[in-house]
Amino acid sequence: MTAAPSTAARIRLVAGREITTRARDKGFLISSAVIVLLVLGVMVFQLLSGGSGSSTAIGTVDGGAQVEQALVRSGEQVGTEVTVTEYADTAAARQAVTDGDVDAVLVGAAGEDPQVVVESSRDGAASAIAETAVGALSVARQLGEQGVSLTPPPAISYDVLDPSTEDRGQAVVVALLGVVVLYALYILFGQFVAQGVVEEKSSRVVELLLSTMKPWQLLAGKILGLGLLGLVQIVLIAVVGVTGALALDVVDLPGQLIGTVLVVIGWFLLGYALYASVFATAASLVSRQEDLPSVLTPTTLLLVVGFIVSIQAAQDPGSTLATVTSFVPGMSPLVMPVRIAAGEAAGWEIAVSVVIMLLAIALVVRIGGRVYAGALLRTGSKVKLREALRAERV
Repeated sequence: MTAAPSTAARIRLVAGREITTRARDKGFLISSAVIVLLVLGVMVFQLLSGGSGSSTAIGTVDGGAQVEQALVRSGEQVGTEVTVTEYADTAAARQAVTDGDVDAVLVGAAGEDPQVVVESSRDGAASAIAETAVGALSVARQLGEQGVSLTPPPAISYDVLDPSTEDRGQAVVVALLGVVVLYALYILFGQFVAQGVVEEKSSRVVELLLSTMKPWQLLAGKILGLGLLGLVQIVLIAVVGVTGALALDVVDLPGQLIGTVLVVIGWFLLGYALYASVFATAASLVSRQEDLPSVLTPTTLLLVVGFIVSIQAAQDPGSTLATVTSFVPGMSPLVMPVRIAAGEAAGWEIAVSVVIMLLAIALVVRIGGRVYAGALLRTGSKVKLREALRAERV
């Protein structure tokens, strides 16, 4: 006589079924590709937008070293690196603007009638830098005519009291991008769990499954299987994101980038365990896919609020709102990674937040398991929460 499979074997069986079923699902594959493309697109956009605003090329005619120095200093005032090219005559300079070799050309800057040549608009960074340089040269020329000689201003040295704050901006951006991925995955896998529960109830497959295992084993297998699939997906996204960021030179500190990504992955596991349990429990109360929104809306709203707060936390990670919500179960997985990246979360705060999340997960799994067991075999109209709890006791 063959021995009955163990509890672990039954959970593994359900988990394997969930993994193989969802891994072949077109919605899962498409969503994975979209998230990866979104992460890469954000990095490329940041690279392109950062590069276009940090440097400019300006040509000069009848300039010289003094004009070049004035242009470079004008660019430094607005945080723009200026590359200066000298042209022999105005015709060559105008052609360089037309060909896109330079953004603007400054003609006769040291004279009485300077001119800036641009392609289509005078309202550009290069034009503003050229105008500032002309103004500085004009003042220097007039003072020189009065017998006043000017010396270059001394170079300013900076004494940065907390150098780490200069690097936290990138970490916050990475954490915020990670939170966007977390939000998308929580919604995606929460829907997978909920849809799977309703499909089994409506097709009566659940009756066959429950003849060989207990309800909590079925619930655990579902959560574990989809959790492993979600973990593989977020790790894949992380690998693609980190590789892309390093290849495109979007970040300056690879170690800090990887640390932030690991923090996001850790909070994904905690948040997923909580939300998957809630979504599965809520879905067990209905028997039709059309009824799912009504029972999932409260949890989805909590996710939306947490996502909005995480965006605000990126702007002010030390605010009271960010601090308080980073301890609220369900919101902490979206807010705490941003506070950690910004250096605003103390070690004890992180520990307390994790402990609260673990306690919340244990509570939700315990209560959710009872509701799941009491409502899973009840089809037809929507089951009330109180009825499900009462049915489980019988």
